[in-house]
Amino acid sequence: MRSEYLWSIILFFPLLLIQTTILPIIAINGIVPDLVIILLVFYSMRLGQIYGTILGFLYGFLFDMITGSLLGSTMISLTIAGFIAGYFSNENKRDYYFNNYFFVLIVIMCSIINSVLNSFFSSADLNTNLIHFLINQGIFPALYTSVISLLVVVFYPKRNFES
Repeated sequence: MRSEYLWSIILFFPLLLIQTTILPIIAINGIVPDLVIILLVFYSMRLGQIYGTILGFLYGFLFDMITGSLLGSTMISLTIAGFIAGYFSNENKRDYYFNNYFFVLIVIMCSIINSVLNSFFSSADLNTNLIHFLINQGIFPALYTSVISLLVVVFYPKRNFES
């Protein structure tokens, strides 16, 4: 088993702990950034679409089991987000994607999909307007998550062109 596969699972647990305990303190109007989706997009783009889909399923299953949320809601949303993030897995453009703000755009897209699907499957509030639902449950959390994902762009190691 490659160590990268193992690290993607090991890093999930501290990020989930931070997301469920520390990040609600810095929530803005109940909107919390999603660290799990950043990790999922990172590994989906690094290791491919199939791995991203499986990893999204595993992250969603573990998230639902650990947090006690509705079983399957996070699982399906992270599976689809990992599948979509895996489309951008290209060995030739990997350094380009991680070293500029293209990674942030992929995180925004996957975070909107994750947030909307997760909210759709886990909440039963039918009195909400669709546009209001998409903005409050999709766009605002995605923007907050993308601000946090800028750290990946800033701290991703630059490629050395020395021979």
